[in-house]
Amino acid sequence: MKQRTALKLIAIGALLACQQTSFAQEVIKIANIVELSGGGATAGTNFKNGIELAVKEINAAGGVLGRKIQTTTSDTQTNPGVAKGLTQKAVDDGVFAIFGPVFSGSIMVSMAESRRAEVPNFTGGEAASITAQGNPYVFRTSFGQSTSFPKVARYIAGKYKTLAVIYVNNDFGKGGRDAIAKNLEGSATKIVADISTDSGQVDFSAAVLKAKQSNADALFVYTNEEESARALRELRKQGWTKPVIGETTLTGQKVIELAGEAANGAVAHVGLTIDAPPAKAFGAKFQQEYKVASDHNGIKGYTGVYVLKAAIEKAGKLDRKAVAAALRNTTFTAKQHPGVLMDVSFDDKGDIDRESFLVEVKNGHQIVVETLPPLGKK
Repeated sequence: MKQRTALKLIAIGALLACQQTSFAQEVIKIANIVELSGGGATAGTNFKNGIELAVKEINAAGGVLGRKIQTTTSDTQTNPGVAKGLTQKAVDDGVFAIFGPVFSGSIMVSMAESRRAEVPNFTGGEAASITAQGNPYVFRTSFGQSTSFPKVARYIAGKYKTLAVIYVNNDFGKGGRDAIAKNLEGSATKIVADISTDSGQVDFSAAVLKAKQSNADALFVYTNEEESARALRELRKQGWTKPVIGETTLTGQKVIELAGEAANGAVAHVGLTIDAPPAKAFGAKFQQEYKVASDHNGIKGYTGVYVLKAAIEKAGKLDRKAVAAALRNTTFTAKQHPGVLMDVSFDDKGDIDRESFLVEVKNGHQIVVETLPPLGKK
């Protein structure tokens, strides 16, 4: 009798184990490896929230190929070494895809782990070098510098003869500094001041003074969010009245909040903004869910998950290598995949191309002043 009972218990246990294994296989596991503390906390938190909002919507609509998405989140502390270790752990845990890190310096270190395991890795990092290494598993959720800088350089070259540049001395900033210089070569615009600043720098008085002394017609600022706000406040303090131009980070929501009135008048080329018509509905949903306005990083995370969904559906199976192949040299349209918000094309390196926008900060808000076509569209 005891033996029969024991056998029944063993059978039940085996059945439960099989059910648990089957359930695990039915879930698409993705890891958010993002900056939740340190200098990248604003960017990483928005990116994570955008991802989780997309996952919530997709799961409520039935998932992907009938499977729900399951997310885990880890904090890189804005430390490349920590990011690498967390990516290794995610790989060991058998995730299907990785989102993050957002900062270029961290993804440059961590993506070797996802590549080794052939795990698709989506990043918000903008440094040109990220996709220049032939990694077939890394994909951008935003423009890289090779896509965005031709657009902003074209705008600058059409208006100004001389330019001062303030940049942050890390992978992100140096890549931007090199990109703006390269894209202005042969134009009528000359860079007359090349001003390096440190990541996390608090005092921008010397940098702004150098820009003023250059007597440049305009200033290009390429630093991270908090530093951009400090630079704008110092420019206002020192009475700078000439144009201040930048890329997405210069006019982000967090920068506007931190800089206050000093942000007014700043102009930037942005790949994504909740103030552009295609993203307004997303912006409203994000605000309702998290009680704060999303910046471009929230849109990056949100659209990135929908791009992954589209690629899985294109591949027709949960095969990481097949999904990575399905992403390259592909266009996903907003008509067929509404969650991507705008038609988006990936090239063979994992770089994206789509519409983008020129914005100006007025009365504390981004105002879209011009819509620019994809580089691939004449």
